[in-house]
Amino acid sequence: MTDRKEIYLDNSATTPLSDAAKRKIEEMLSIYGNPSSLHSLGQRAEAELKVAREAILSALGVRSRDGEFVFTSSGTEATALALIGCAHAKERRDATRILISDSEHSSVANTAASLSKEGFEIVKIPTKRGVLDMDAIRAALDKKIFLASFMLVNNETGARYAVEDAFSLIKEKYPEAITHCDAVQGFMKLRFSPSSLHADLISVSGHKLHAPKGVGGLYISADMLKKRKISPVLFGGGQEKGLRSGTENTIGIAAFGASVADLARRRSEVEAHLEELYLYATEKLEAIGLRINRPEGARVSHIINLTLPRIKSETMLHFLSADGIFVSSGSACSSHAKGPSGALVAFGLPAAEADCSLRVSLSEYSTKEDIDALVASLSTALARLVRIK
Repeated sequence: MTDRKEIYLDNSATTPLSDAAKRKIEEMLSIYGNPSSLHSLGQRAEAELKVAREAILSALGVRSRDGEFVFTSSGTEATALALIGCAHAKERRDATRILISDSEHSSVANTAASLSKEGFEIVKIPTKRGVLDMDAIRAALDKKIFLASFMLVNNETGARYAVEDAFSLIKEKYPEAITHCDAVQGFMKLRFSPSSLHADLISVSGHKLHAPKGVGGLYISADMLKKRKISPVLFGGGQEKGLRSGTENTIGIAAFGASVADLARRRSEVEAHLEELYLYATEKLEAIGLRINRPEGARVSHIINLTLPRIKSETMLHFLSADGIFVSSGSACSSHAKGPSGALVAFGLPAAEADCSLRVSLSEYSTKEDIDALVASLSTALARLVRIK
């Protein structure tokens, strides 16, 4: 019996560890000091945090004096710090309106829902066909505006939202409004900076970038810190400049920084590979009769959403998995949700079609041979599984 190759095409859920991350993890196994300890072992661990922080700030296009990067346990925690930390920074406020899109990741959508119970008004901006509705944003702008949180890349459709246009409009009319971007799916896939996005806060995550799970972070602008517009949501020993207490995950953070630094060195090469693979994959998938749900606006190269003809996504997932091919029916973070994907319905798919859609997500390790295997397996499944009306 021969071992069958596993073909992993679910990189928007999580990514395999890079060689750079693996090497750093192995190195860090002997650096066990607490970064807050004053002795040399602690100082060595603290130095590793500094290197990782600087690598991530550099990749974000930020000079250290222009902002801070706070390490968290995940992108979800980074987003919670952004939204809840800003909402609780002042005991009383007049501005209570929060804008989010109607297709945000659950970390934003559910945090916003919790804040609505505290009296905040949540306004959801439409994103039909993957485009932020700028007219709806304009209509929501008045003195009540407190914060806007828009994702840079939709994790299910691959749509690249015009966050910079939205935030620029908001800042022009209401400069004190806070802008947060969930860039978990966009970091190191797209070139941007906090200044180019007009973002005060940016959430990122390590395990989408070939680093370990359990580490993420939040960029916070210098202006936010100076004006004390954000407060901690975890209290304790005052680590991470008092904004995120708890002993840092030194191994994970160091590997996160190493992975980002490695990607930064090879950025153009990886971008070209992903774009070539995206075009190859979409052509092959359409050739067997599948519909690609392309955003009308900008898109990324690592996420492809497609709709199957009268086959439930769960049925196809099991078929492909039996063939050693791994894709997704949507966000892994929402896999326990009931009903069709909210992001796909917001995109404009009928509920029945959303329930028959798959997400194929690529990484630099994906190959044309992987795509060929996926297409072959899908072709076999289509012949066997399509129900005759």
